[in-house]
Amino acid sequence: MRFALVIGVCLGMCLPPLFAAVPASATEQAKAPAPERPSADSVRQTYRTQINDNTVTIMAGAAHGSDTEIVQDIAAVLDDDTALRVVPMIGKGPAQTVKDVLFMRGVDMGITHATVLSHYAKTGELGPLRSQIAYVAKLFNEEMHLLARAGIEDVQALDGKVVNFGPEGSGTEITARHVFATLGVQVSEVHHDDADAIAKLKSGEIDATIVIGGKPAPLLSQVEPDSGLKLISLPYAKGLEDETYPATLTHEDYPALIEAGARIDTVAVCAVLVSFNWDDDSVRSKKLERFVERFFSKFDAFLVSPRHPKWQQVNFAATLEGWKRSPLAQDWIDRAKTAVAADAGAREQFETFLAQATRTQRPGRTRSAPSCSAPFWNGARRNKTDRFPRLVLRVGGCHGPAGS
Repeated sequence: MRFALVIGVCLGMCLPPLFAAVPASATEQAKAPAPERPSADSVRQTYRTQINDNTVTIMAGAAHGSDTEIVQDIAAVLDDDTALRVVPMIGKGPAQTVKDVLFMRGVDMGITHATVLSHYAKTGELGPLRSQIAYVAKLFNEEMHLLARAGIEDVQALDGKVVNFGPEGSGTEITARHVFATLGVQVSEVHHDDADAIAKLKSGEIDATIVIGGKPAPLLSQVEPDSGLKLISLPYAKGLEDETYPATLTHEDYPALIEAGARIDTVAVCAVLVSFNWDDDSVRSKKLERFVERFFSKFDAFLVSPRHPKWQQVNFAATLEGWKRSPLAQDWIDRAKTAVAADAGAREQFETFLAQATRTQRPGRTRSAPSCSAPFWNGARRNKTDRFPRLVLRVGGCHGPAGS
């Protein structure tokens, strides 16, 4: 009896705490509130803010143009989902790009031609363009390709013939009309996109077509050797100096369209990266500021394979005469210049460059070489601040009259 009492007391004192420990923990877990899952609206708003605040769009030219490759290069080099995302957009050529940058919702920047900007500034049809458009960077020359059928030996032979000037209202039409009028060649214009025009050229429906794009233009590189088509010269005549620059095409550029060892003279127009001239405190301006900082700071990455060879010609410190550079871009360049101003080696190199450039002025130019060959910045080396590329001098950018 006394033994049983002891056992009972022990069970009463020992077992209840033992059994109570387990249910107490389970009870606490049951009573603890489950973590709240964010609502669908909250998730949507978070991602919407993050994506839109960090995204800039760039309108390229047509799908088959070199501009499209250039914009894809920009996206590949600069994309960082947390800091900046670049979305390439396929457009309808340089003329439409200007309209899209001015008026289309969601278009931050675009690549157009200096000749197109000049045309719209003269006509006034898009409003006060010089105050509405700012250029971020002057890029490179895009060559004018005159592709003709067999039997056409030069541009004068096209007088009275059927020539494609690109879609109506296109940048190709604007430039082609200026060049042919200057050369005194009157043709019967038709208006097709590049792919359709080449097909009609092969079938004999037209005699020639104009393609404007950075060499090697992707669509022309696909023309077969036995097509019977060839590229012919466009002379750099008096009257073209203010709008176009001299250029050459070689067999290495287009093995199927130019004979080995041959050289085709032509003209080129300058491609320009432009934006709307946003107010400094606007949301769009803040996004553009992030783009400018990253674009200029990482410029060296555009100079290596597999990026388009046209990047080797870019002089983003060059100016576009008569147009306002984006204040954000100008501020970056000014800071970069200040950072290297104390570099005596760079100054000495620049003075040597100027002396050599003066002695090697190219024939047929109305300006000395220094005015059309500004220094450009790349990131081959870094200065002590590690924020700005070091000044490296080379002939680059859009070669041409003053301001280039």
